[in-house]
Amino acid sequence: MLIVLYLFPLRSGLFACRRVVSGGSMDAFDPEKQSALWLSCSLLAGALATAAVILLVNSLYDLSLTLQQSWLPVLTGGIAGLLAGRTALRLRGTSRRLEESEQRLREFYQNTPALLHAIDNRGRILHVSQAWLDLLGYDREEVIGKDFFAFVVSDHVDQDRAEHFHKLEESGQIRDVNYYLINANETIIEVAITEVVHRDAEGRIIESFAVLSDLASHRASEERIERLAYFDTLTGLPNRSLMNDRIVQAVAQARREKRQVGIFFLDLDRFKLINDTQGHAVGDLVLRSVAQRLKKFIRSGDTFARLGGDEFVIIQADPNHDPNFTIMGKRIIGTLAEPFQVGNRELFTTVSVGVAIYPIDGDDPETLLQSADTAMYVAKSRGRNNMQFFSTEMNAAAMAKTNLENKLREALSHGELQQHYQAQVNLVTGRVTGVEALLRWYDSDGALTPSGQIIEIADESGLAFPLGEWVLKTACHQAKAWQEQGLPPLRMSVNLSGHHIRQPNFIDYLESILNQTGIKPNTLEIELAENSVMGSISDSIMALTDLKVRGINLSIDDFGTGCSSLLYLKHFPIHRVKIAQEFIRDIIHNPDYAAITEAIIVMANSLQLSVTAVGVEDPVQLKFLRERDCVEGQGLLFGAAMNAEQMTAFLKQSNCQLKKFITTGNQKELDFEGPSTEIH
Repeated sequence: MLIVLYLFPLRSGLFACRRVVSGGSMDAFDPEKQSALWLSCSLLAGALATAAVILLVNSLYDLSLTLQQSWLPVLTGGIAGLLAGRTALRLRGTSRRLEESEQRLREFYQNTPALLHAIDNRGRILHVSQAWLDLLGYDREEVIGKDFFAFVVSDHVDQDRAEHFHKLEESGQIRDVNYYLINANETIIEVAITEVVHRDAEGRIIESFAVLSDLASHRASEERIERLAYFDTLTGLPNRSLMNDRIVQAVAQARREKRQVGIFFLDLDRFKLINDTQGHAVGDLVLRSVAQRLKKFIRSGDTFARLGGDEFVIIQADPNHDPNFTIMGKRIIGTLAEPFQVGNRELFTTVSVGVAIYPIDGDDPETLLQSADTAMYVAKSRGRNNMQFFSTEMNAAAMAKTNLENKLREALSHGELQQHYQAQVNLVTGRVTGVEALLRWYDSDGALTPSGQIIEIADESGLAFPLGEWVLKTACHQAKAWQEQGLPPLRMSVNLSGHHIRQPNFIDYLESILNQTGIKPNTLEIELAENSVMGSISDSIMALTDLKVRGINLSIDDFGTGCSSLLYLKHFPIHRVKIAQEFIRDIIHNPDYAAITEAIIVMANSLQLSVTAVGVEDPVQLKFLRERDCVEGQGLLFGAAMNAEQMTAFLKQSNCQLKKFITTGNQKELDFEGPSTEIH
């Protein structure tokens, strides 16, 4: 029994060793496992020594006394064995966590895009990232354990090495130190190194960690960033930022040398139509072609820049040549007059050019650019495809236009716009078959702004879409109100542009309005100007067909004023054409207009299309149209455009009187409010 007790500490020590060894295979390079085994073996030796001492003492003392005293070493050995086992288990857990940490470190070096390496206190490479290997073209086995400075190219490698470690020892880090490294292809790569050290408890350097920067790649990135900052990515031309710098330089030099500088502001005519009908990819090709054409005759001392969109600026400031601004403007217009070949398509765009001259039209870059911009808008207003030099009178006109634009924005946001309505009358029965919604805007003085001017301002200021949506919504709500008042259902005609109906979300918006108001789709008619749909035949056909299948009526307004073929009407899903009022107003005195009107009526009837003559103002015109089977008319003869309240009263009393007038031609039959000179 005593022997068993003596052997208990021995058994505990052996058990501790067994637990350590059974944890897995011994790795000669695993310090944690080595330490655990060493501790267990030490404890085992202690247990053996304790047992030997006990045997020696037992020979000198009485058995009972020995038994009593021997419990102390037994317990001591047992506790020692248990502690050894516990420590071994704890060390095994630490070792496992260490292995996991090492694995994560290896994965980090493998996957990080950074250029990293770690070296020991003698400069030997311990770890490198995959990006580091990719940059230099080596395999991992070729660099691990090698001296980092073996890859450094220098006439004084030993000196560089000594200075490197001296700095690390003194400050614990180095920042942005440049080295030339040789890669696997024996190509020299310049890098900048930032490095920090890791020290032990006594302050000795264990290893250091470095981040490398590829200076060649860095410089290329800086060049790309600089190019993005100063050059247009689409055309490669200087952008607005660089153009502003060039104007400042040109004006400063011209001021010193008492010379002139010409600022040409270019804006492509109807370029938006190309984007809307052909797509932005085609539009981008056209913009590149514009840049390529104009760059061919831009002199070395001039600057050709793209401001954005379809706007360009040319700064003519070559000190070696006398500037001739007129010749330059003509060359610009002539160069862009030729069609652009995009794939198998020929596209046309002209250009409006405004010119401002230093120091006549401004003494600073900002004023000069604004003056050229103003002159360009004047060129637009005068028919496009022309050049205008800035004049002081243009400033007043530009200011007036800007003020009008601001007022229109306020009027739209504050609900100050009005909707008027003009009757459309059946020329056979005399019944009012529909009304056309017409936008009206009165200023604070009560003056009426012509609708054509409103449209022009809206198109140039980006208000065309919100304005069109307001007109459509207001008209639909009014149509519903008349139905609720018990009036017979009327066709409500609303003017929209081809751009509107080609918008991706237009159908959804239209359906939401119809659902809100509850009016039937066939009581709504959308009027489109001839030119707005002829600009993109295929896209317009798709958009119009989409509307047609939903039961919405479609008509072409101002028909006959465009330059398209009448045969296009066979392909459009429309049911009505409206003859332009300029033909109707002079139909009696102008044989050409009479012939055109008659031809349109015959053609429309043959295609089973309805016809509405716009601008009917006297009984002679009415008689001409009736004799040629024109079914519907609209104009001052039947009543001016009225507000909603006036039109309500008109609709309640007009039908009987209009029928008598139509059949008799006697205007006295019309006892409601007579013709007005209000602008249509």
